[in-house]
Amino acid sequence: MTHDQRLTFGKAGISLLTSASICLSVGCGAEIRPDGNKRVVFNEQDGSQRVIEITPDSELRRIAIDNLMRMTEDPSPEVRANAIEALSTVSTKVEPIVALALTDQNVGVKTVAIMVAGKAKLSSLSPSIRELTQDSSPFVRSAALYALGSFGEQVDLTELSSLLFEHTNPRVRSHVAYILGELGDTSAVPMLQQATFEPITNASNIETKIYRLQLAEALIKLGAGQNIDTVRAALYPSRPEELETTALAVQIIGQVHDESSIDQLIYLSDENADIPMPAEVRLGVAISLAQMGHREGAFIADEYFDSEISTVRALSAVVYGKTKAAGNLGKLEILMVNDASPLTRVAAAGAIVDYTQNARALSDAK
Repeated sequence: MTHDQRLTFGKAGISLLTSASICLSVGCGAEIRPDGNKRVVFNEQDGSQRVIEITPDSELRRIAIDNLMRMTEDPSPEVRANAIEALSTVSTKVEPIVALALTDQNVGVKTVAIMVAGKAKLSSLSPSIRELTQDSSPFVRSAALYALGSFGEQVDLTELSSLLFEHTNPRVRSHVAYILGELGDTSAVPMLQQATFEPITNASNIETKIYRLQLAEALIKLGAGQNIDTVRAALYPSRPEELETTALAVQIIGQVHDESSIDQLIYLSDENADIPMPAEVRLGVAISLAQMGHREGAFIADEYFDSEISTVRALSAVVYGKTKAAGNLGKLEILMVNDASPLTRVAAAGAIVDYTQNARALSDAK
């Protein structure tokens, strides 16, 4: 996932919101209580109750998948793209959804679909994806090259090199840098190293910083680990407009599993830090720590569960999906069913799939 497509810990011991208070804050009309390995849901309208098992094949997981399937046809391109990405691990559903999305009229949706095809190794779609290497959009063309490379096909890096050095849109360059890292071809290292010294015109200061971070991430993935210093340096913004690059640096640290930065991440998440970070950064820290196996950050999501900002609630949902706490699924169900924002609902449905997928992996490992 590129920077543009990514959804974007605090002191331990913060009191968690109770299920009842959460319900009141969002008007869910139901009280959800943990009950061992089950959740008992009391319907306040007729007094009935039902028990939902918390298992990888639970009723709640099936409901979430059904919701995501519907959301792949949502009028909003952003919702469609997020739904497609959330279904990437659902092997029984993802291929036909991606196949259809390859013809989506929105460049972002099409690009996400191609990236999902590559990550999920949907090689049966290679004929359609090969045609997209001639698409008018550089985002689509470069994603198509990534997907073909992930299928084991030989990829000529000439097109990607041209986009990396010559395209006038810095976001395209960042996207290509990310893709070169994902391809895993170490022959791209000299190209990426050269790019770090090349001036980039027609870009704002923030766009330039994002580009440099994506180059650093790609180089780290290809074995040039010393570039992690570039990422760590971006953790501490000198002005408010640099918070976007701070959030990206946090995400990259999680992606490349930079365990040495864990203390810095925890400091950034502390609400009593010298320079308190906004919700997007603190939630991003919880996600990155979870990617490195430290899944205790659900309490940060509790702080923002009822935020007035839909994107913050969506990020909270992502945190619930990646962390481990008894009430996570209950809170995700509330967000998926009752939240006013489709972006929050799609994030919650995807987080339910993520949470149960993790449970399945742990079960299989036993």
